[in-house]
Parts: sequence; structure tokens; C-alpha cells
Amino acid sequence: MDVLSSRVLLRPTDPERSRHFYGELLSLAVYREYGQGRSRGVVYFLGGGFLEVAGRSDAPGGDKLRLWLQVRDVDATYRDLVGKGVEVTRPPTDEPWGLREMWLADPDGVPIVVVEVPEDHPLRRRQ
Repeated sequence: MDVLSSRVLLRPTDPERSRHFYGELLSLAVYREYGQGRSRGVVYFLGGGFLEVAGRSDAPGGDKLRLWLQVRDVDATYRDLVGKGVEVTRPPTDEPWGLREMWLADPDGVPIVVVEVPEDHPLRRRQ
């Protein structure tokens, strides 16, 4: 398989609420938008991938999906999100595996881990 691009497809229970969360509160950059009304979809940049918020689900997706978002400065991101009224379920913490992480959830309860990779962490070394 020769994968050229990838994205996570999210079918929220309230698309407008989710677009507000990802676009306004998390300030994800928009890659593209399409459709109108109930068929409107928005694709956001997620670093090397994309998050597409489109369609509608009758029930939240459950706990089978998690988003992992790496940022440059998790503490600055924490302050920004809290300032916008985003509920952070776990503030920035230094983890035993060397990453600095905080956790939050989207409007449907999808867990999101926001990660800072410290300068001296093995993820920063070339393999």
C-alpha cells in the first residue's frame, strides 16, 4: 500500500457545535470546506494529517477513537484553551515516558491528548 494522504473522519452528533469547537476554540486551520447546510463538511489541518468533520451521527462515537495532537508548547496551549472556555480534563503533566501531556474532550466526548515533545526526547532524534 502506497499511502499518499490520510485523514480522520468524524461524524459528530451536532456538526455545527463540533465545527465551532475544532475551528474556533482549538483554532485548527481549515484545509477545505465543501457542501452547504446539513451536508457541509470542513477538513482541518492536523500537522501531517487531516481531521474531517462532516455528516451527522445519532449517537456519540464512544471511546474507540482518540486524537493525538502535538504542539510546540503545551502550557501556552493550555492557557489559550482555558481562556476560551475549553474544559481541560487533565492539565499539562510530565509523563513517565518523557512527554508533557494534557487531555480534553470534544463536544461528543472524543478524548484529545495534546502533547509536547521535549527537546531531549527520543521522538526528536533522527532514526
